[in-house]
Amino acid sequence: MRSRTGPSGGWLPDVDPIDEWTQAQRRVVELVSGAPDPEVRVPACPDWTVRDLFSHMVGLGADVVAGDEPDDHNETWTAAQVEKRRGRSVAELVAEWQEIAEPLREWMRGHGARPLGDVVIHEQDLRGALHAPGARDTPGLWAIRDRFAGRLADRLPDGPSVALVGENWRWTPTGTVEDALVLVRASDFDLARLLMTRRSAAQLARWTERGDVGPFRSAFESLGSLPERDLTDA
Repeated sequence: MRSRTGPSGGWLPDVDPIDEWTQAQRRVVELVSGAPDPEVRVPACPDWTVRDLFSHMVGLGADVVAGDEPDDHNETWTAAQVEKRRGRSVAELVAEWQEIAEPLREWMRGHGARPLGDVVIHEQDLRGALHAPGARDTPGLWAIRDRFAGRLADRLPDGPSVALVGENWRWTPTGTVEDALVLVRASDFDLARLLMTRRSAAQLARWTERGDVGPFRSAFESLGSLPERDLTDA
C-alpha cells in the first residue's frame, strides 16, 4: 500500500517529528563528540568526511531557519554549508547546532517535518562511517522510510510492479505482494536504507527473490544514483 498521509507536514500521522528530530540531534551530538577521527570518510557520502557531513547537517538547519532553502537542496547549496564551516572544530559545530535547535523546532511547528529526513538519513550515514550502529528501530526512521516508499510508488509504472518484504514490514504500491512482478526481501532496516538510496545496485539485485528488478532500478534512485559499493552502516 502507499504511504499514509496525515497532518504533520502531510505524512507523519503517528509520529511527533519535533520529538524525533530532537532525539536524533541528541544521538548525533553524542556520536560526533566521541568520534576518534572526524576526518574519516563517510561511505554513504564519499566526498565528505564525518566533519564535512556534520557541517552540512548544522548548515542545513541554519539555512532553513534563515529562509535560505532551495526546493531541490542542490549540491551548490549543500557544498556552501560545508565550506562556510571549514576549519571549525566538532565542538564549535555542536554549539552552533544547539543554538539553532529551538528556532528550527519552531520552524517545524509552522512548516512541517522536512528537516527530520535530513537528520535521520545522515545519522545512519555517520554511524556507518564510525562503525557505531544504532537507532535502527525509531519512529522517525520508519516515518522517513514511508515517505520514501511514497516516492518510489510515484516513480513506478502503474500496475503490479515491485514488492518490498522485510521481517515486519511489507509494501507494494498497488495490489498485493503476491501480485508483484518483482519481490525484494531484506531486513526492515536495509529496505529503509535502500529507499533512501543508501544501498547498492548489487545489493538490490541480490535481495531480489522474484522477477527482474533491472527495469525498475532507476525508480530507487530518488536521491541520485545507487552507490557503486555495498553499504551496511555497520
